[in-house]
Amino acid sequence: MRKNKTTHLMAGILIIFFVAVFLVLTGRFLYIQATGEVNDVSLEDWADEKRTSAYPLEAERGQIFDKNGMTLAYDRPTFRIYAIVDEAYSSDLEDPDHVTDPEKTAEMLAPKLEMEENEILDRLQSGIEGDQFQVEFGNAGKELSQQERDEIAELDLPGINFEKEAIRYYPNGMFASHIIGFARDSERETDEGETVREITGEVGMEKEMNDLLSGQDGFISYHRDKYNKKLLDPNEVIQKPEDGDDVYLTIDQKIQTLLEDTLSQVEQDYDPERMTAVVMDPKTGEIVAMSNRPSYNPNNPANVENWYNDVISNPFEPGSTVKMFTWAAAIEEGVYNGDEEFESGTYRANEKIAPIHDHNNGEGWGSISYDEGFRRSSNVAAAKLLWEKLGAETYLEYLEAFDMDKETGIDLPGEVPGEILYNWPLEKITTSFGQGSTVTPIQQMKAATAIANDGKMLQPYVIQEVVDSSTGEVIKEKSPNVVGEPISKETSDQVRSLLDSAVNGEDATGAKYKLDDYTVGGKTGTAQMPNPNGGGYANGRENHIFSFLGMAPVDDPQLMMYVSVKQPELEIDESGSDPVAFVFNNVMENSLHYLNIDPDKEEDQSVQNITLPKLIGTNSSQTEEELNDLGLKVTTVGSGEVVAANVQEGDEVLPNDPILLVTDEPTMPNVMGWSLREVLELADLTQLQIETFGNGYVVTQNIEEGTPLKEGDYLGVELAPPNEDSGDNE
Repeated sequence: MRKNKTTHLMAGILIIFFVAVFLVLTGRFLYIQATGEVNDVSLEDWADEKRTSAYPLEAERGQIFDKNGMTLAYDRPTFRIYAIVDEAYSSDLEDPDHVTDPEKTAEMLAPKLEMEENEILDRLQSGIEGDQFQVEFGNAGKELSQQERDEIAELDLPGINFEKEAIRYYPNGMFASHIIGFARDSERETDEGETVREITGEVGMEKEMNDLLSGQDGFISYHRDKYNKKLLDPNEVIQKPEDGDDVYLTIDQKIQTLLEDTLSQVEQDYDPERMTAVVMDPKTGEIVAMSNRPSYNPNNPANVENWYNDVISNPFEPGSTVKMFTWAAAIEEGVYNGDEEFESGTYRANEKIAPIHDHNNGEGWGSISYDEGFRRSSNVAAAKLLWEKLGAETYLEYLEAFDMDKETGIDLPGEVPGEILYNWPLEKITTSFGQGSTVTPIQQMKAATAIANDGKMLQPYVIQEVVDSSTGEVIKEKSPNVVGEPISKETSDQVRSLLDSAVNGEDATGAKYKLDDYTVGGKTGTAQMPNPNGGGYANGRENHIFSFLGMAPVDDPQLMMYVSVKQPELEIDESGSDPVAFVFNNVMENSLHYLNIDPDKEEDQSVQNITLPKLIGTNSSQTEEELNDLGLKVTTVGSGEVVAANVQEGDEVLPNDPILLVTDEPTMPNVMGWSLREVLELADLTQLQIETFGNGYVVTQNIEEGTPLKEGDYLGVELAPPNEDSGDNE
């Protein structure tokens, strides 16, 4: 009886348990049926997701053009190859859509993809054995051109397919790379966990305008079967992409190309550490051309030596180009008298301040006027204008009025302003001639627009307009923006006259920057460089940043240009201004002609040749007078009868060509300022034994002027590059 009771108890428990399980399962099924959800997941949505394929429709990135509509950057279509290796993909198909013969496929593809046959075969076999749906071929299988794609397609290999992709392409290569920048492919994970491919601007205009250039991707979705094929009723949804907007720059492709070619030639000839150059329309603030060296090719930005756009992001001590603003401040303040004389050479404001030296070893040029001080780029003149005429605080107000203490606001990323170093008296004085304080080239260009544009200072800009790529509608357009008026029209006129004299006047430091057809006004700069191995400045004639800021035609400037060359490798007879002048003269002259700017010089001014009369055997005084009347620059060595000359009767020469006449009673001329070639000619004609020291132009001579000369006399001369005599800033 006891056993029977236990049996009945266990049976009852089991019945209750199974009834409970039954009720729970039934309830669960009823709940799922009623709500359509499992663990808060909609079964309908889950099923819809499983049978739905969705693909993004990439928006085409907007293009970048120059001001004339030349394409500078666009999306170039390319193709990515892949191979379907899943045999199930070809079920129920008459012709297979998967790779059926891996060995043949590898053999045929290898030469087309420039891959080893074994490598391709390994990828195919690995995919097949790993039950993969498809395999790809690394970088070799990407960015195929249309022609490469067509050649592979003609092989008619089963399972080989292509996907169209766009890459950012820059048709002009290194052209304006620091302005345009570059964009590259990247992958981004969406909120839904999907990985999508997109092109993103990394630097330059591509980064600055990335949001507008990118556009908005669309998508397509449809229902599919397990082989990923669209159903007869696919419930297809398409959202079209919105392509990016187009950006038009103020850059002129022809002038930019001219600038790039010229910089490349200087880079090859002088191997400088760095170079910067920018061309601007001073009446609008539009940047017409801008470039730096080292540069890079945005199509292959590998091993880039310099990512920075030095024109806007590399402040440095500018040297004497800043003097135009020092003189402008003194003129505007009414404390400037260009005819007033001062003692050049060395200046010491007081005993507590270290002395200032002019760039010719502090020798100066005696008592000269302030106008001449500008032409000769006198540091003493600049220092005295600041300390004695303007006052340090007033000068600082003008520096701030010229916006030397802030960014220019140019529409490019990465701008870094310079710093006005103005704590101690010596720092304030040296700032007047471009030492100590730092500025960027674009800051100087912006400030100089006030001089070129009747006192009105304009903001520089690079973006001309933004255009809807679909409709052609102009979305945003820039116009000249006057951001200040630090000086009056009268002051700007007077400063331009000084800039004219600094290039075309007697003893001008900027004589190398004369153009054949246009009158240039500008200011040279020779900036010292901090010593990387310690305090102070680096020594050596090449360890400078040589620069020039000029405008032409100077009476009504149509273009303004800044060029700097850092540490060029110079031959013994070259100066640091040679590569700068080569860039400026070539780009400025040709650009003005290209823009159909009327020359302001007489057309035949530079082509009037002079045929030389008889020289040998004539009276030296009479001949010298006749040649001077013809506009020639004559130096007569001694007096009496002419017995030798560096030219011959019948030779054709240009006005201002140097003519050297040696008489039968030669005496030593003053050769200070002569070039090496000229002094060698003198030694040859007078049969002197010459020894030279240094390079450039004569700064000392061992034989005093007027000393009688005889054959075999020793002549020793010391030469120095112009404006680089002492290593001080010019």
